[in-house]
Amino acid sequence: MALVEVNAVSKSYPRRAGLRTEQIAVVEDVSLAIEAGETLGLVGESGSGKTTLARMILGLAAPSRGSVRVSGIDVARASRVELRRLRRQMQPVFQDPYAALNPRMNVLQIVTEPLLIHRREAGIRTGRAALRAKAVELLREVGLDESALRRHPHEFSGGQRQRINIARALALRPRLLILDEPVSALDVSVGAQIVNLLRQLQREHGLTYLFISHSMPLVRYLSTRIAVMEHGRLVESGEAVELCANPHQAYTRQLIAATPELPLSAA
Repeated sequence: MALVEVNAVSKSYPRRAGLRTEQIAVVEDVSLAIEAGETLGLVGESGSGKTTLARMILGLAAPSRGSVRVSGIDVARASRVELRRLRRQMQPVFQDPYAALNPRMNVLQIVTEPLLIHRREAGIRTGRAALRAKAVELLREVGLDESALRRHPHEFSGGQRQRINIARALALRPRLLILDEPVSALDVSVGAQIVNLLRQLQREHGLTYLFISHSMPLVRYLSTRIAVMEHGRLVESGEAVELCANPHQAYTRQLIAATPELPLSAA
């Protein structure tokens, strides 16, 4: 069984049109699967439905039709207990490292917040010393040191803030990270460092990634398989190397041609 199963999922939102209300389709009849330990790259232009699909996997939006299953559980129909368990297994890393962090919290509070929220179900030790030790461990995994703990988000660069976001996402040792354009707000060289960090963390922890981007070279570098979305529909999918070498759809060829190669290490 795949870790994530998306089955004929559609999502529409109502919009007023004069005296009528019409349904606007954002995602239409999408099916895909993500196997444990792999990276599925989800690529497409802005407005193609990528983020809406990610929100349905996370349980932040319910499908209008179809179903999303994570670890065999229907996310939209999960009980409160099941949903809390699922949310320990899957964590998001969002596009904007500036907006994703609470400016009133220091790094120690930010990184350990998920541990406090889920302490009862996960049996997590939440004494001051235990939380600090865990925070130091998480920061070191993303390339930051203990001196960051008492500082606040405004004291860090964009790349450092995204490292803090990743540390927080790792706090509960999830199986799945949903990475929604995690480097698009960063300089190219800094973004390359973050992508290489994600690759390293995947090797170390056996993580599964849904990596969302509009950049085909970036997706090709990080992904096992690629799924291409256009106007809410899945138009092409396949093994990353093969799809980029021999794309069947004109839209996929346009995406490959539109984005330059990135300075990424092959490590």
